[in-house]
Amino acid sequence: MEKINSLIDKTNIKMGDLYSEYQKALENDKFQKLVNELNIDSKILMKYTSKLEEAATEYYNCNHCHSICNCKNKIAGYCYLPKATGKILTFNYHSCKKKQKLDKENKYMENVYLYELPEDIKNAKISEIYPEYKERYATINWLKDFILNYHKGAKGLYLHGNFGAGKTYLIASVFNELAKKDIKSAIIFWPEFLRDLKTSFQTDFKDKFDKIKKAPLLLIDDIGAENTTSWGRDEILCPLLQYRMDEHLTTFFTSNLDLNSLEEHLEVSKGDVQTLKAKRIIERIKQLTTDIEMISNNLRK
Repeated sequence: MEKINSLIDKTNIKMGDLYSEYQKALENDKFQKLVNELNIDSKILMKYTSKLEEAATEYYNCNHCHSICNCKNKIAGYCYLPKATGKILTFNYHSCKKKQKLDKENKYMENVYLYELPEDIKNAKISEIYPEYKERYATINWLKDFILNYHKGAKGLYLHGNFGAGKTYLIASVFNELAKKDIKSAIIFWPEFLRDLKTSFQTDFKDKFDKIKKAPLLLIDDIGAENTTSWGRDEILCPLLQYRMDEHLTTFFTSNLDLNSLEEHLEVSKGDVQTLKAKRIIERIKQLTTDIEMISNNLRK
């Protein structure tokens, strides 16, 4: 009997402590507001006082947040909230309205596959290009016209010019704009993509190659910067371009080399056979693209 009485006493002390903590927490307006909205018996609520205090703080932060960039919660864009199921409370993180809105606005980014490219390319926007440099006018006008009149099989662009002129950013901004219309695309940094393909023969070579080969829109970025090999030219680039020509898939290129210089670069070594193979690549590029030179200020300084 003493053991039972002792157990009852300990239970009463514990319940008393829970009640005391809960009553103290109720002195906080944020806490009180949250538990009032739950509309559950206080005998249940007092078992979750510490979790409810955390939720109340996050709930308050969320209701008084002006921007997801200034989110004060533990996980930016999320709020730790209770959910009542009968007499049981469960706590989970829920995305806030601002996070949901941002996710919806950025959903188009899922339509653009990027390989080995910086974050600013992922976020490239037409509205943030630099129109003040007159050397870029022809390119910008061409790209805007491309967006307005885009259709499957449209000619792409071979955009060449000096380092840092913003060639990749301009084309990425076009792809991002078309992604909002659910048009899928891929942007690959050509030198690194070739290196990666070469090491993936025993794993996912076919998947990687097919992904870019079949992309409705493709940008081969910085062609001419790779270490030219017969394998890269004859086994990868040539069939890639041939497939895209046959299937009428729009293809873009950026390079620091004009087409004549690129042809020399693709020869690998001197000789009639090498020259012919390089010329075949250039002819395919000409079939796929319009050639524009853009010499502009170095925007990377």
